[in-house]
Amino acid sequence: MKKPAWVVDKERAKRAEAKETVWLFGLHAVRDALLNPRREKLRLVVTKNAFDKLEDAVAASGLEPEMVDPRKFDVPIDPGSVHQGAAMEVKPLNWGSLEDVAVSGEGAPLVVLLDRVTDPHNAGAVLRSAEVFGARAVIAPRHHSAPETGALAKTASGALERQPYLRVTNLADAMNELRDMGYLLIGLAGEAELTLTEALTQAGTRPVGLVMGAEGPGLREKTRETCDLIARIPASGGFGSLNVSNAAAVALYAAATR
Repeated sequence: MKKPAWVVDKERAKRAEAKETVWLFGLHAVRDALLNPRREKLRLVVTKNAFDKLEDAVAASGLEPEMVDPRKFDVPIDPGSVHQGAAMEVKPLNWGSLEDVAVSGEGAPLVVLLDRVTDPHNAGAVLRSAEVFGARAVIAPRHHSAPETGALAKTASGALERQPYLRVTNLADAMNELRDMGYLLIGLAGEAELTLTEALTQAGTRPVGLVMGAEGPGLREKTRETCDLIARIPASGGFGSLNVSNAAAVALYAAATR
């Protein structure tokens, strides 16, 4: 009996996911990954200078480093990447299910949802803010969002190893799941009438999901419709707007300190 197309697609995606690896680079990102027991480590490429700085973390990880000449630092990362003589191939982190993290994860019952935020620097900065303000997770769609990459890890400044970054098949479905778990979903949009403070007052003590759109297009229509409230961060004057990572930091602070 022939398998339905959706089953075949799902199996193919699972196989591709099993093969997927990430190259992290830079002393900070590599050190944090070496010291993370949850991280499956495959290959470590370092110069003598970088190894001297990472020696304790390398010893703790039990991984055998490949020592290379700085002029022959040949790993599959963007040639312009500031690798500081250290790069490591790893498997993406598995944080478990949305329910596990959102209901019983560490930190306050607070999550950030990113709607098609594809820039790894923005996503990395959001992860960093989420860790600082104690959010349980940053959630993004598997497609059309910033994947786990070396550039994202470097911007996240270690947060990628500690802050759950969940990639879901469908963002609207994940939002509905969160609502069933008791979360109130607040979408951020510059033209909203409600302010973020007013929306958080309505939320009271309920768990909150902050939904952020991409630079320019903002929230997609389906995402906007799935939110419970749409709110804005008040700004003085009409001089532009905050980028998504700055807006996330402000919103996280407001939600964490309400």
